[in-house]
Amino acid sequence: MKSFGILLLTLFLSLSVFAKETESKTFLVIFKSKELKSLNTSIKEIQSQFSSEYKTKTYAGNSELAMVINIPKCEFDACFLGQFLISLDEGEDVKLQEIAFRLIDMTANRKSLDNIITAYEESLKKDKIDKRNSTAP
Repeated sequence: MKSFGILLLTLFLSLSVFAKETESKTFLVIFKSKELKSLNTSIKEIQSQFSSEYKTKTYAGNSELAMVINIPKCEFDACFLGQFLISLDEGEDVKLQEIAFRLIDMTANRKSLDNIITAYEESLKKDKIDKRNSTAP
């Protein structure tokens, strides 16, 4: 009985070593330039509020303004990120979800895309096998 207890304790300790760590998440935040102008703010000002804590990158050009936020070891989603308060020039605080056009969790979408691609590749393999079996004499 004593050896069984030691074995069980060793098993639990070894499983904790292999426990999955929380992974980093990447969020894409899309802004409408007209909306930012009406609030007298810019994407650079919003980025500065996140860049002290997280790795950020902004994109501007012919399309809408976008900011990518990479947050290491987090367990929250786009809804939680939308609750972050953004300080405006007038001293007013606004939730990110109120000024952002879209908040997208790129990590969750990557997993969904991987699942779709895997299912598609499996269906192609199945079609090839079915085609071979139907043409075999």
